[in-house]
Amino acid sequence: MTASMGRASNKNAERWRWLLYVVLAVVGALLTFVGARAQQKATDDAMFRKLIDSFCAAWSTGTAEAPAKFYAKDSGLVFYDVAPFAYHGWKEFHDGVQKEFLDNASEIKLTAGTDLKVSRRGMIAWTVVPMHLLEKSKNGKTTEMDLRYTGIWEKRGANWVLVHDHLSAPAAEN
Repeated sequence: MTASMGRASNKNAERWRWLLYVVLAVVGALLTFVGARAQQKATDDAMFRKLIDSFCAAWSTGTAEAPAKFYAKDSGLVFYDVAPFAYHGWKEFHDGVQKEFLDNASEIKLTAGTDLKVSRRGMIAWTVVPMHLLEKSKNGKTTEMDLRYTGIWEKRGANWVLVHDHLSAPAAEN
C-alpha cells in the first residue's frame, strides 16, 4: 500500500510540476507580448513626433509644395481646414491653401504642441495634437491662433502619408 501511495504521490507531483511549467510558459509569453506592444507604442510615438514636427516645418516654409510629400494624392480624399470648410483631393487642397492663405503671408510658423496622441491599427494610424499658428501677412498684420489637428495616416510602402486631415480653431469666446 505504501508503494502505491508513493507512486500516486509521485504522479501527482509530476502533474503539478507540468502545470507549473505550462503556467510559467504562458506568463512568459504574455510578458513578451506586453513588452513588444509597449516597445511598438514607444517607437510609433517617436516616429510620429518626428513626422508631425517635419510636417509643421514644411507648412512653415510658406508654400504648399513643401508639405506635399506628407499627403496621399488620391482624388477622392477630403481635407478639412479652418476656411474654406473642405477640400476634395490633393490638387484642390494644394491650390486652395496656397491661394487663400499662403500667398497672402510674409511669414508662417506652425508649431505642434507637446500633447501628441498616436493610435495605430496595422497600416492605419491617427494623430491628434494641438498646434499654434503665427502668421504675418504681407500687409503687416500678425495673427496668432491655437488650432486642433487630427491626421489620418496610411502606410504606403515605406512611408506614412496623410489620407485625411482636419484642422480647426476653437470657437471665439464672447
